[in-house]
Amino acid sequence: MSLVYAAIPFLNVIFTYGIETAYFRFSHKEGFKKDIYSTSSISIFISTIFLTTLLLLSHTSVAHWLRLDDHPEFITYSALIIALDTLSTLPFARLRQEGRPRKFALIRITSILITIGLTYFFISVCPKIVANDPTGLVAKYYIKNYGVGYVILANLIGSFITLILLSRELFAFKWKFNATVWKQIMIYSLPLIIAGFGGMINETFDRIMLGWWAPVHSVEAAKNEVAIYSGCYKLSILISLFIQAFRMGAEPFFFKQSEGENPQRTYARVMKFFVIAITVMFLIVALYLDIWKYFLSKKTYWTGLKVVPILLLANMFLGIYYNLSIWYKLTHKTISGAYITIIGAVITLVINYVFIPYYSYMACAWATFFCYGSMMVISFIWGQKAYRIPYAWKKLCAYIIIVILLFFVHCTVIHFFNNRLVNISAASFLLLIYLLFIMNIERKEFQKLPVIGRLFK
Repeated sequence: MSLVYAAIPFLNVIFTYGIETAYFRFSHKEGFKKDIYSTSSISIFISTIFLTTLLLLSHTSVAHWLRLDDHPEFITYSALIIALDTLSTLPFARLRQEGRPRKFALIRITSILITIGLTYFFISVCPKIVANDPTGLVAKYYIKNYGVGYVILANLIGSFITLILLSRELFAFKWKFNATVWKQIMIYSLPLIIAGFGGMINETFDRIMLGWWAPVHSVEAAKNEVAIYSGCYKLSILISLFIQAFRMGAEPFFFKQSEGENPQRTYARVMKFFVIAITVMFLIVALYLDIWKYFLSKKTYWTGLKVVPILLLANMFLGIYYNLSIWYKLTHKTISGAYITIIGAVITLVINYVFIPYYSYMACAWATFFCYGSMMVISFIWGQKAYRIPYAWKKLCAYIIIVILLFFVHCTVIHFFNNRLVNISAASFLLLIYLLFIMNIERKEFQKLPVIGRLFK
């Protein structure tokens, strides 16, 4: 399942070709407002039909490349998922642009619940129905030991229902194609394909490479290494979810702010609150790892828990990079974003290629860390020259260093006491110290916030 879902994001980048970001960038500009949604929608429709057909015709070759020769239909399902998700990209972007987060969230959550519900039905309920069905009709259509296939099938149905729920936004365009607008969109967005493709290499390709080169003696053992790494990777989901939610709201917000006075000050302030939030989340996950580990489906996955703090830091760097990336999006230097992401992809590929045969998924974790760390630093230095934003970078770096030190203090406590109650008590104490420290240092900033500010008065 991890291998299939590692391949899907690569194709998503090609299918959407950065048009969502271009839509946000140009939808406020005169000369683009009238035709941008219709032109973008028609472009997406045509390209999706073409690319989906191409992928369906070559599904066996793709299945072989992913070592899924026994299940080429997984690629067929995935192609349809990608097509449906691509068609929903602009409708979701429209909701974000128009400031309708409730409908956005409602549709997303409905899709997730349907996918989870169908997965549970296919994997847990159907076998019981088959076992108690005297007629054998259900057994005739139910495939045993097809777990991953049913997960992907549930995802496909969830994506289809999502598109139905978005039908009003999906068909809100007119059949009017403005070639001049489309050309400007493509000039802006095409470098984002390179950036997105490199980003997917950084984010998911390590699992594919781990399946190829893990220091084990069978394909099944290699898949087990991928499963351990993927399971432990998901423990960084608290930060990942926050970053994803932040991106959904921040991108249209940043572009709107660019039209106002002194937007740089707003970007710097947003960065400060963002770093405070993710450092707190880092401590919540890293210090309470002894509790979070029970969310893994198998205890055998616990052997990989040592990668979690590394991946948490890596995702912190990625989130900061997303904040920093506004400079090349506003200055129309999207090719710069492509260069930065390519550098990150090269770091990912080289470290994984050299070290996976010796250190397995630990190499993947450190590759992710150095990749995102390098992208963050390069983007900051380059961006300050091209579009200066007054980030309080010394203070923010200090916050990150402090939470790392607190984590190592907790590791020392675990080493000497190795008692669960002591470990949790120490974690709570260290987290409280950091929260009080932040509240004291940033008291003036918190006082400016509409709701939280009341607590500081």
